[in-house]
Amino acid sequence: MKVNSTLVKGLTILCLCAALFSLPAISTPWENMPANEVEAILDQKFAEGNYSPKGADSCLMCHRKNDKVVALFDGVHGNPQVQGSPMADLQCEACHGPMGKHNRGGKEPMITFGHDSPVPAAKQNSVCMSCHNDDKRMAWQGNHHDNADVACSDCHQVHTGQDPILAKSQEVTVCTSCHTQQKADLHKRSSHPMQWQQMVCSDCHNPHGSLNESSLKQMSVNENCYACHAEKRGPKLWEHAPVTDNCATCHNPHGSVNEAMLISKPPQLCQSCHASDGHTSNAIFGNMPNAFNAGQSCMNCHNQVHGSNHPSGKLLQR
Repeated sequence: MKVNSTLVKGLTILCLCAALFSLPAISTPWENMPANEVEAILDQKFAEGNYSPKGADSCLMCHRKNDKVVALFDGVHGNPQVQGSPMADLQCEACHGPMGKHNRGGKEPMITFGHDSPVPAAKQNSVCMSCHNDDKRMAWQGNHHDNADVACSDCHQVHTGQDPILAKSQEVTVCTSCHTQQKADLHKRSSHPMQWQQMVCSDCHNPHGSLNESSLKQMSVNENCYACHAEKRGPKLWEHAPVTDNCATCHNPHGSVNEAMLISKPPQLCQSCHASDGHTSNAIFGNMPNAFNAGQSCMNCHNQVHGSNHPSGKLLQR
């Protein structure tokens, strides 16, 4: 039987197309490389310094249809008129590294940023810190964000006209996306006014690290608190030891279910340090209130709990 050659050719092409469409999508060769291999290749590319003579024009040949990429030109990083901006220097390669042979089928890795990048966070951050290494970031190395391998791009956005975290309306949202316990605390009945953007996390903390505990901006917890609560600052004639030591001994600055952000209700809070010896009675019958559970409890009498300047204020009663 004579076979129609045209029909055979057509069926062959259909089979080849079906086989091709059934294959998984081909990704760039380096996307699934181990991080240490990607880092080694990038180090070699930096050593060779094979930058593109056309700069961003070479990159945009492939990436110009990506809205996120083009949004770079809306912000300061993409403005060639700003001295020191990437676009005024090596352009895209100032951050993403030398192009090398990357534009030849994407065979060589570039520095990419974000959670899904195979480039280690330390390598990503080294790019940002090469420009943003000022006194506000001098303690980045070894701070808790650095130790947790948090990348700058986890909080900041470069390819945009306005970095969201720089706006008060967005900063708390970005921070609490990781710090979930603090997010829960700031919604409790007694808290600082962070829900209404009257305060933000960076009012107390330096997210890029500091030489103090919890990346506080001031030298201690109390100094941080005194920046707003100056009336609590001493020295006082009669001082209350936990007050002079650490405000957080009694208060949770991120919020509490108790009044005045206390970590627990008085008298339980007070009696965690003070025994009830010397008072007339602790007996409570039914719902009968007494000095230990009515109103402000211990503060009914010891109302100068943050310290007293009265000559007779030894017991913080006046």
